[in-house]
Amino acid sequence: MAVPGQTFGIVGALAAFPRRLAAREVERQGGHLRRGVTRATSHLVFGRGLLAKAGETEIETRFGAEAGHGRCILSENGFLRLLGLVTSPERSTLTRQALLDQSRLSPRAFDLLSLFDAFEHDAEPYSFRDLILARKYAGLIASGATWSAIARSVYRSTSVASLTALSLHHEGMDAIYARGAEGLSELDGQLLFDLGTRDDAELEDLFSRAEAAEDEGLYDEAVALYQRCLAIDPTDSVAAFNRANCLKAAGRMADAAHDYARAIKLDLSFVEAWFNLAGLMSERGHIDAARRHLRKAVETDGDYADAIYNLAKLEFDTGNLGDARRWWTRYLELDTDSEWARAAARGIQFVDLQLIPKTAG
Repeated sequence: MAVPGQTFGIVGALAAFPRRLAAREVERQGGHLRRGVTRATSHLVFGRGLLAKAGETEIETRFGAEAGHGRCILSENGFLRLLGLVTSPERSTLTRQALLDQSRLSPRAFDLLSLFDAFEHDAEPYSFRDLILARKYAGLIASGATWSAIARSVYRSTSVASLTALSLHHEGMDAIYARGAEGLSELDGQLLFDLGTRDDAELEDLFSRAEAAEDEGLYDEAVALYQRCLAIDPTDSVAAFNRANCLKAAGRMADAAHDYARAIKLDLSFVEAWFNLAGLMSERGHIDAARRHLRKAVETDGDYADAIYNLAKLEFDTGNLGDARRWWTRYLELDTDSEWARAAARGIQFVDLQLIPKTAG
């Protein structure tokens, strides 16, 4: 298993498996599951519920951005297989390139369809049934269908494998149909592992509304929505963290500190929470507390450049020039060509000028 020590994020509601059960299984195997994405996220799952919440362009942009950050991107089935909850179908021999060459499906469409489990397999090697599906999808796209229309229709299908025996058609509407003796019909079916996902869907909806309110600067509304998320799932460290950010933006500093601490209590490795709590403590004049929280952030993530820079600045402002120089030097190992890097270099030069007379005589 590739789970121990890894941090998983989820974008969109899971359709094949309740999130709370997935979280329990990830924790049992020694990993962590968070809603959304943080610096620590190593694996990101795209839930099929995203198809109902986001447009095609938004999904494509998000997929491209997250893949560009070097994270392992998983479909729901890929996630379940990684956890050992679902096994891969047998008789798989095709490489990704062979499947693309033989089906003439574009790599971009293939990756996005794979993201929402439109094939038997979520990764190499692929099966002959995957090749048949790829050819069908390529034909649908050539006739004017979009990859998202295909993914949404497949999502309603009882079994992806069963689609290989159907004649699939696209007739100008945002859905794919199967043609049978009685005419066209939708690809309807029950969801796999449909075990009480109502709360999950409600939670995803609340979380999305909270994020939207936060983005629009409606902080009081966002605070209330994140609180409703926490009422459903009290273990959600990201909801607590986001709520703290909104409370801080609304000027409710004491409440914000409480929720940052809550996020940290739920997840001691939540480096952004340590960092933001340090910033809040610094603003309130609690320098020793800010120093402790920044050091904890750096201890948790040794490459967190923002925390390292702020720690150097804090030590400089409090007269600890040797420590300031050490942290600025570390910062320049991570960033050599930004305004912050130039400020760090000037800080080192200033410290050296201050320390030289003391060591020369």
